[in-house]
Amino acid sequence: MKAKSLFGTLLTAAVGGATAIGVYTYWIAPQNKLKAFSIQQPIIRTSAHAVANAIDFTVPAEMSVNAVVHIKTKSTVNPNTYHDPFFDFFFGSPNMGRPQVQIGTGSGVIISQDGYISTNNHVVAGAEEVEITLNNNKTYTAKVIGTDPSTDLALLKVEADEQLPYLVYGNSDEVKVGQWVLAVGNPFNLTSTVTAGIVSAKGRNINIIGGGDPNKNVFPIESFIQTDAAVNPGNSGGALVNSSGELIGINTAIASNTGSYAGYSFAVPVNIVKKVMSDLLEFGLVQRAFIGISIRDIDNNLAEEKGIKDYNGVYVAGLNEGGSAEEAGIREGDIIKKIGAVNVNTSAQLQEQVGKYRPGDKILVTLIRDGKEKQLDLVLKNKNGSTNVLKRTKEETFNALGASFEEISVEDKKDLRIDYGLRVLNLSAGKLRSAGVKEGFIITSIDKKPIKSIDDLSLAIKEKRGGILLEGVYPNGLRAYYGFGL
Repeated sequence: MKAKSLFGTLLTAAVGGATAIGVYTYWIAPQNKLKAFSIQQPIIRTSAHAVANAIDFTVPAEMSVNAVVHIKTKSTVNPNTYHDPFFDFFFGSPNMGRPQVQIGTGSGVIISQDGYISTNNHVVAGAEEVEITLNNNKTYTAKVIGTDPSTDLALLKVEADEQLPYLVYGNSDEVKVGQWVLAVGNPFNLTSTVTAGIVSAKGRNINIIGGGDPNKNVFPIESFIQTDAAVNPGNSGGALVNSSGELIGINTAIASNTGSYAGYSFAVPVNIVKKVMSDLLEFGLVQRAFIGISIRDIDNNLAEEKGIKDYNGVYVAGLNEGGSAEEAGIREGDIIKKIGAVNVNTSAQLQEQVGKYRPGDKILVTLIRDGKEKQLDLVLKNKNGSTNVLKRTKEETFNALGASFEEISVEDKKDLRIDYGLRVLNLSAGKLRSAGVKEGFIITSIDKKPIKSIDDLSLAIKEKRGGILLEGVYPNGLRAYYGFGL
C-alpha cells in the first residue's frame, strides 16, 4: 500500500508538472513572444505540421534559387532644384543641379538557357544600366529587350558564356487556392531567399498598375495570384513556383501599410507572363487583343436590378460598335461564363483569359442568355479594330531609344568630312544612353546601312530584333561604335 501510495503521489506530481509546463508553453510563453515580435504565428495543435513535412520543398527550392537572379539598375536623376538662399550663402550648394546616380534592385527569373530573363517593368523602368547576378555570384550586363507597362512585365537578355539554369513554365489556370507555393527572390538585397506559403486567392485586382490611357497604349491587366508567402521590397520580378518547381507567377506587389510584408503578396499569372515574353521577343511590343465589350461583376445590386439568380459569370453591360463581341452575336445583358474551357466569375478573370491571346485568334465564349446556355465563336481584334498584329510606331521606336534627332547641316558635313548623318539630341533614359551614347553624337550608319534621314533611322530599327551596331562620329572628330539590343 505504501508503494502504491508513493506511486500515486509521484503520478499526481508528474501530471501537475506537465500541466504547468503546458499552460506556460501555450499561454504564457506566446504572450511574452508577442511583446518582443509584435506578430506571432498562432500555435496550431492539428496535423498541419505533418502535412507541411509531407511536402519536400528542397528540390523546387534548389531549382528556383539557381534560376532566379539579382537585378541592380542604375539611372540618372536630376536633384531637387529647390534651395534655401540663406543656407547657400553660408554653406554653398556644391551638388545643386548636378545629376545624381540612383541605384535600384530587384529580382528576375531566367526563362531560357540562352539568357532571357523575365522581371517587372517597374524594376527596370528608366534604367540606363542593368546588371544581373546569378546565384553562383557571376555577374552580367543585361539588355532590356522590351517592356509592357500594362502587365508590369519586362524581358531582359544576357550574353552568358554558359548555358544557364532556367525555370519551366507551369499552367496558372490549374493553380488552386490552398496549394503550396514558394516565393524566390532577393528581399532587402538578401540574395537567394526562399519563402513558403499557400495560394490565398486568384483573380485579384488591386488597382496597382497605372494607365488606362489608350493614347499611351496602356491597358492595365490585373488578375493576380494572391499568396501568403513572405514577399518584401527586392522580391519584385522574382519567381512564384509550385511544389514541382514550375514557374506559376512573377512576384509583383504586396499589400501593406508599412511598405514591408504584412501577410499578402501578389504575382502575375504565368500564362500572361508566357504570352507577354513571347510577344516582346517576336514583335518588340505586346499584341493586345480586345473582345469589344464593357463588363460588370455581378453583385447584389446588379442581380436585383436585372433579376439574375446565378452570381457566377461576368455581365455584359455594353458593346463596342464593330467590335469582336458584336460581330460574334454577343448582346448586352448576356452573362459570360467561360472563355475557352476556363470559368470566368470576375472582370479580372475575364481580362486575364483574353489577355493570353493575340489579335486574329479565335476563342469560344460560353454565355447565358434568357436562362439558356449558348456558345459563340469570336475572333479577337487589336485596339485599331483589325485582326492584324501591330508594329512599333515611329514615336514608340524613338521613345525606346530615349532621344530626338536632327539632320546635320552642310557645315557639319564639311567640317567632319561626312556626307550624311543624324545628330542625337535631348538624350534621356533609353537604349542609347544605356549603350553609352552622348548627346551630340552623329549617327552615320546602323548595321552598315547609311542613315541620311529620320525615315532611314525609323526603317533601320523598326523591324529590327536583337543586336544593333551603331556607327558615327562626335563633333570633335572622334569616331565611335555602340552595340545594344531592341
